[in-house]
Formats: sequence, structure tokens, C-alpha cells
Amino acid sequence: MITFSEIKKSLAVSLWFVFLTFPIMVIRVNTIENLIVWRWKNMAFIGIGSFFLSFVWRYFLKRKDAGRKTDESGEAEKPSLAGRIMEEPKIYRPMLTAIAVFALVFPFIFSSYQVNIMTTALMYVMLGLGLNIVVGLAGLLDLGYVAFYAVGAYSYALLNYHFHLGFWTLLPVSAMLAATFGVLLGFPVLRLRGDYLAIVTLGFGEIIRLILENYNEFSFGPSGIANIPRPGFFGIKFSLEGAITYVYFLMIGMTLFTIFVVNRLQNSRIGRAWIALREDEIACQAMGIDKTKTKLTAFALGATWAGMAGAIFAAKTTFVNPASFTFLESAMILSIVVLGGMGSILGVILGAMLLILLPEYLRAFSDYRMLLFGAIMVVMMVFRPQGLVSNVRRTYQFKQDFQD
Repeated sequence: MITFSEIKKSLAVSLWFVFLTFPIMVIRVNTIENLIVWRWKNMAFIGIGSFFLSFVWRYFLKRKDAGRKTDESGEAEKPSLAGRIMEEPKIYRPMLTAIAVFALVFPFIFSSYQVNIMTTALMYVMLGLGLNIVVGLAGLLDLGYVAFYAVGAYSYALLNYHFHLGFWTLLPVSAMLAATFGVLLGFPVLRLRGDYLAIVTLGFGEIIRLILENYNEFSFGPSGIANIPRPGFFGIKFSLEGAITYVYFLMIGMTLFTIFVVNRLQNSRIGRAWIALREDEIACQAMGIDKTKTKLTAFALGATWAGMAGAIFAAKTTFVNPASFTFLESAMILSIVVLGGMGSILGVILGAMLLILLPEYLRAFSDYRMLLFGAIMVVMMVFRPQGLVSNVRRTYQFKQDFQD
């Protein structure tokens, strides 16, 4: 039921939005004729729209609070939509088949631009799944993950430039070098947790970027490295469109391989050790788990996928420079993991598709697309803080049969 206090709060919200957006949405300066154009219609739209959205916002917040009270009262929690779909083979098997068919025919029915966007999204799926090992499973907040991405890209670019080695030779080399850097980062931060770990990893990422930007004799500085060869296929030379299609299918194969390996790791002994480390580090160590080995393994394996993604990025763009590996890239990959659901493979895939594809397809809204993108992110974090697909905790039941 709508109360006067809610109307008053919504009115205050709408007035505040009008005040904040007034200089941008209402005032327009015509520099050619030296005139100021007053767009009062925009102010009316913003006021009415924010007033209405405030009501909708409060309605959903009330539903969320009611659901929380229901959970606290002891009633069974309903499974999520994704959980219900995955539990029904009649639903998810045809869905997987349809997705597979669509992925196979995608480059033949859409333009090269669309294929490039999808390839980039698949690359971020791979990066998100790699970071999911460190953040989602092991609970180690890494804000410098882009450093391993840069190591992989520059490993392929530099080794190809100096030694003329091919993509398939350097792909595992890039992965191993990135894993080595992951171990080197892991050793100094073994005793750090939380905000301190985040600050140190952020500094590590910036150090790598600054070295690449200022060490001209080694990395060619801000100019970067150009003319990096694309991946080959038994010596076949592709046209530009053919190379884009080939990289797309390569990314599909690498993404499936990443999903398979990460899923196996998650359900393995080391995966259970990561989850135990995330939940309670002291209890994890008390149970006999080697904390040092567990953390270093998480950093190394997470960095491995970033290194491979970096090599593919360098081969895809045929050019790398330090500007491609800023902190914003780390923030974007971390946002994919958090938005999708920490520890959830399906959630990371959906999060990557949403965060990478949505800004591109909102280009029709021109200057307002990032505003819409940010608003969607805020709504998701308020009403779905556990992510799109929350990771289901394993529950164990002890049953004992009593016999007379």
C-alpha cells in the first residue's frame, strides 16, 4: 500500500535527480550562434521518470526484505531459475544443443564486426574463469590480474619478434611464463588477506604496466609492437575475414577447454582446499591443508589462463602496447566474476557476455549507453548481490540405519 511517506521520499529523489542532471540534460550551449538552449522537456522527463522508478525500486526492495524474512523463518529456499533449468535434463540439453548450433553458424550469418565482438567476449570468459580460481574459489582478492594478461601478450609478441617462433609454439610458453609470474606474486603475499592483498596485487599490476611503458629497449615502450602474426593452421594463409573466423573458432575451443579444466579443478582435492581456504583460513590450516601450496597453486593456475588469453589477444589484434593493460581491465574482469557469481562457472560466462556485449549493443543510445550500463550494474548489485548464478554450497547429510 502506498503511503504518504513513500510519496514524499520518491518526490525528494526525483528533485535530487533533476538537480544533478540539470546542467547536462537541460542546458545546451550553441557555440556557433552563442545561444543557450533551455530543454525543459528533458527536465520534465527526468523528474517524472525518476519519481516512477523510485516507486518501482521501493516495491522490489520490500519484496526482497519479505523474502529475507521468509528465509529466516526457516522455510526452504527455492532454487534459482538457473538451478531449476540445470536440474531438468529435458530443458538444458536442448538448450545446450541450440547454443552449440548457434555458435557454429554465428560467423557465417553475421558480419565480421559481430564476430570480433563475440571473440572478445569469449576471451573475457576465459579471463573471468581464470580469475574465478583466485577470487571465486580461493577467496584471494587480486586487483592486478591484468599483469598476467600483459605477460602472456608480450611473451608472444617479443619471442615472435626476436626468434620468429609461431603462435602454437609460444601459446604454452606464454602460459608458463604467466604462471611463473603468478608464483612470484604469490610468495610475497602469502601472509596478506583482504584489503592488504588487494593493494599489493594492484601495485604489482601497475609495476608490470610501467615497466612495459618505460623500458623501451625491452618492450618498445608506449609505441608497442606491431605486425604480430595471427595464429596459423598447418601453413594455410587466411584472408582477413577468414582469419577473424578462425580466431573465433579457436576461442570457442579454448573456452570449452577452460570450462572443462576449471570444472575438474573445482571438484578436485585442490578445489576443495581452495574453498576451505576461502571460508576460513585458520580452520583450513588446522585441518592439515598446506596453505602456502594452496595459495601458490591458485595464483599460478589463475595466471596460466590469463597468459594464454594474452597470447590470443596479441595474435587477434596483431598489435600490443601498455595502454591495453590498465587497471580498468582488471576491474572489468573482477566485475565479470562478481556479477556472474563468485565460484560459479555458468555465472562467469553470463557475466562476461553481459558486460562485454551490452555496451556494444547499447551504442544506439550514444552518450547515454554508459549511464544505462551503470544503472543495470547498480540494480543487479542491489537485488542480486550474490550474482546472476550463485554458487550452490555442497550439503552433506548423515544417515544411520538402526537395526534391532
